[in-house]
Amino acid sequence: MRTRESSWLTVIAAGVLLSACARSDVGITATVKAKMAADPAVQAGEIEVMTANGVVTLTGNIDSEEAKQRALALAKETKGVVEVTDMIAVRRPAGDGDAPDPGRTVGVAIDDAGITMRVKERLLGDPVVKGLQIDVDTREGVVYLTGSVGTEHEKEQAIKLARETEGVKDVQPNLKIGQG
Repeated sequence: MRTRESSWLTVIAAGVLLSACARSDVGITATVKAKMAADPAVQAGEIEVMTANGVVTLTGNIDSEEAKQRALALAKETKGVVEVTDMIAVRRPAGDGDAPDPGRTVGVAIDDAGITMRVKERLLGDPVVKGLQIDVDTREGVVYLTGSVGTEHEKEQAIKLARETEGVKDVQPNLKIGQG
């Protein structure tokens, strides 16, 4: 009997705690992640959730449009969410499975991987930039920077380092200032 009461109290306490912190960015992030983890249609491990001032940004690469739409819906339905920014890419099969990425040759895919590696290496080696907080993705020489930085100076330095990296054609930054 006491065990049953303890279980109910734990569930109630968790619910109160979740609702109390649901309006903070950290609480919103935790709630969205929990909803996605509980939903069998969503590949929660493939999606990164960041929140800043109630704006939730979802990033990652997943296997289906349905999973993407469900993840976006779960985020939008979360209390305290002002807006949802969709940075989720859906992996598309190349027909027969021979090509690693539709529209890109093996050589371009290898070049993009090399560019990504060089940019990430430069970000991690720079004393101003905290490269662990920045995700780097490259498509046909265009580098996409996603994540959070501490200051405007750090953001500018990350963009500069990426632009100056060999093989980079353009840089598309989606860097938020401050931690979510």
